[in-house]
Amino acid sequence: MVTWGKAAGLVKQYCNTEAMAAHLTGISRHIASGAQALLILDQAGWHASAALAVPANIRLLPLPPKCPELNPVEKVWQFLRDNWLSNIIFTSYHHIVDHCCRAWNNLIEQPQRITFIGLRQWAHR
Repeated sequence: MVTWGKAAGLVKQYCNTEAMAAHLTGISRHIASGAQALLILDQAGWHASAALAVPANIRLLPLPPKCPELNPVEKVWQFLRDNWLSNIIFTSYHHIVDHCCRAWNNLIEQPQRITFIGLRQWAHR
């Protein structure tokens, strides 16, 4: 059974194993009891660190290296940039964080759009 309308995001100043662990913990809390989540991710070092503790209700699916066209989140980032994060002069780090959080919250109010954005037409031929 697919559950719509769940989202977990994390805004951090750095991408590292500690941030990834916090993100996985956040995702894990949103997964229904007894369910499993499959998280598709690229080959970033913090995604595959031996020090990374993956919650029991999450399975990681690493994509082949250098294949951004396979990663659905690349289209999500493009959508965020196209609609809420472009042509802005940020005045401070906090302005960036506030704006990114607002964009993320706008997007998660539209769970079906997230699904549509992540689809790849070529995969359905």
